[in-house]
Amino acid sequence: MSALAILALLQAVTLSGRLQGGVTITPDTVHVGDPFTVSVRVRAPLGASVEFPIAPDSNGLVEPLDPVQITSSADSVAIDQTARYRLAAWRPGRFQIEFPDVLVRQQIGNRRVEVSNVVITVASVLPIDRADIAPRPTRPVFTFGLPWWVWALLALLVIAIISLVVWLWRRRRLRPSMGEDPFATAEREFTRIEAIGLLDAGERVRHVALMTEVLRDYLAAVVPGASNSQTSSELAAALRRGGVGTSTRVASLLSEVDLVKFARRPLSADRGDALGKEARAIVGAINSAAKQAERMAKAA
Repeated sequence: MSALAILALLQAVTLSGRLQGGVTITPDTVHVGDPFTVSVRVRAPLGASVEFPIAPDSNGLVEPLDPVQITSSADSVAIDQTARYRLAAWRPGRFQIEFPDVLVRQQIGNRRVEVSNVVITVASVLPIDRADIAPRPTRPVFTFGLPWWVWALLALLVIAIISLVVWLWRRRRLRPSMGEDPFATAEREFTRIEAIGLLDAGERVRHVALMTEVLRDYLAAVVPGASNSQTSSELAAALRRGGVGTSTRVASLLSEVDLVKFARRPLSADRGDALGKEARAIVGAINSAAKQAERMAKAA
């Protein structure tokens, strides 16, 4: 649509000369969000200074897109300036944009130019329904089930709980039963592991790990301060504090087994057999020392 020039010539005749103003809106009809320009032109006598408003009083109807642009026209008999406001409207309809007055300063006093008749028509961007079809009735709210990731988390939680229960059961099975001699329990487990034949099956690392695990459980049962959850260095330190004479052998054995389990140190079948027998020998040595100490205590 072509631009509509709204010339609201507002004049005030004084001894200092004629004061004129005009407003132009380009275009006068826009869609919601489309830019349009409001140009406010003021013509004042020579020697006057013109102060345009920074922005319109939008009241939420329009929004300035750029700072106001002020230009001057060449005129030898008057001051001719134009302020251009680039705006956008966000509500459909036809409404008037309010602007503050333009202030014209002169030596004999200040005068104001009223900016009025700034009317814009804003069309909606929504399509017009010409089919005259009644809308469908509102559907009931559909309740969705739990998202898939909730079930995945629940499944992982169940697996973790089952794994923990199995681990605790296996650890408990290796511990001495109520009233059972820890040495007898360890010997039974040593015999059971050797009977599996892991070395012959090529499972050398597993054989060594199980044999040293029995050793750890035995030490936790007979040495105060020792626990099968301790690291190898912590367990060796607990044995030294407890005065166990085989603490050096235990530290050496556990250190080598850690290299095999965690650092993937090569392990031959003969060496795996030797490490397993060393774990069993350490248990026997500690048990013999404990029996001897018990006999000496009784003799004293």
